[in-house]
Amino acid sequence: MKIGFFTDTYFPQVSGVATSIKTLKEELEKMGHDVYIFTTTDPNADKLEKDVIRMPSVPFVSFKERRVVVRGMWYAYLVAKELELDLIHTHTEFGAGVLGKMVAKKLKIPSIHTYHTMYEDYLHYIAKGKVIRQSHVKYLSRLFVNHTTGVVCPSERVIETLRSYGVTAPLRVIPTGIDIEKFKRPEITQEQINELRTSLGVKENGLMILSLSRISYEKNIQALIQGFPEVIKHYPDARLIIVGNGPYVEQLKELITSLNLADVVQFTGEVDNNDVAFYYRAADYFVCASTSETQGLTYTEAMAAGTPCVVEGNDYLNRLFDHASLGRTFERDEDFAPALIDYIESKVEKNPEVFEKKLYEISATHFGQSMIEFYEDMLVYYKEEMRKKEEEASIERIKIKLNSFKK
Repeated sequence: MKIGFFTDTYFPQVSGVATSIKTLKEELEKMGHDVYIFTTTDPNADKLEKDVIRMPSVPFVSFKERRVVVRGMWYAYLVAKELELDLIHTHTEFGAGVLGKMVAKKLKIPSIHTYHTMYEDYLHYIAKGKVIRQSHVKYLSRLFVNHTTGVVCPSERVIETLRSYGVTAPLRVIPTGIDIEKFKRPEITQEQINELRTSLGVKENGLMILSLSRISYEKNIQALIQGFPEVIKHYPDARLIIVGNGPYVEQLKELITSLNLADVVQFTGEVDNNDVAFYYRAADYFVCASTSETQGLTYTEAMAAGTPCVVEGNDYLNRLFDHASLGRTFERDEDFAPALIDYIESKVEKNPEVFEKKLYEISATHFGQSMIEFYEDMLVYYKEEMRKKEEEASIERIKIKLNSFKK
C-alpha cells in the first residue's frame, strides 16, 4: 500500500504528533508499505530527506515553533499522482490537512484523518480565547472531519468529543504506539542511574518523583506542586524533578517559592530525546495531573521504562492502568498527594506477565497493525460509498430524462 501523510509538524520539529507520525511511518514500512510525508518547509531540516515532500509554510500564530502550509496544492497533487498513492492520511486540521483532503478528492482516493489535539484546551493561546471560542472549534472540527472517509481517535475521549460535535464519519480508537525498546533500555546501568539521581540532588534512599512534559498551563503541573508539601510531610527526602520547557516555567517557579519548595523541586530544562529514558529509569514514580491529553505518550513511555505511574485519570487512563503493578489514577487535583502517598505505602510488586501483555498493547507493532486494518476497512468503505453516490447520480439523471419526456 502507498500512503501519503499530510502534516504541519514533522522532524526536526519535536512534538507528540511528529513523534507519532515518525513511529507509524517506520512501523508501516517494516510491514512492506510505502509512506511519504507531505509537510512544511523548515530552515533546520536536512536538504536531502528520503520520502519527505516539503511545501512553502509560515510560522503559526501564537505557536511560532509550529508552521502552516500556505501554498503548494498543485505541486502536492502532481507528486501524489506520480507516486500513485492508495490513500491519504492527514494529521492536522489546518494547512497541510486541508491540502491533503483536496488532493485525495482530486485523486479519488480515501482521506483518513487522526484527530490529535483537543483544541478546547488550547483556546487561551489565541488572543486569550477572545477570538476563537468553543462553538467555533465544534463547528470547524465537525466541518473538517465529516468530509473525510474515516477518523482515527487516539482515545475514547476523542470519540466522545467528536460525537458531541455532531461528527458522523466512521470513528475508531487506535492509541498511538511507541518504540518500546527506546524506553526499556536494559543497557542503562545502575551506576548511570545513581549518577543521574545524585546530580539531581536525590539522596541515596530518597524518592525521585518525575514530571516530564511541555511546561504549559494545561499540563497542570501546578497541581503537582501544590500537593507536594503533603508528600514531603510523609517523605522528607522526596524530590520532584520537572523535565521539559515551555511558557509556564516562571509562573511555576513563583508558585514553588511561595510554597517554600525551592529545595525539593527542581527544573532540568529540556532533555535530549535520546536521554529521556534515563530519567524514566531513574525515577521511582512518574506523575501527571494533565487533563488536556487525547492520549499522552509520556504515560506509555514511563510504563515501557518500568516506572510506576500516579496520574489524574480519564476513561483512557483508567483502562491503561488496569492493574495496580502498573500504577494508579486519581480523580481530582487535590487527590494527587493522597493517591501518591497511598500508592507508595502499598508497595505493590511488579507483575511480569501483566507488564509484558501491556507492553504489546502500547507497542508500535500493535499500533501499525491496527492502523493497517483500519486503512483496509476504509478502502472497502470508500469504494462502497463511491458506488452508492454513482447509483444516486444515475437515478437522478434518469429522473431528469423522464421529466423531460413528460414535458
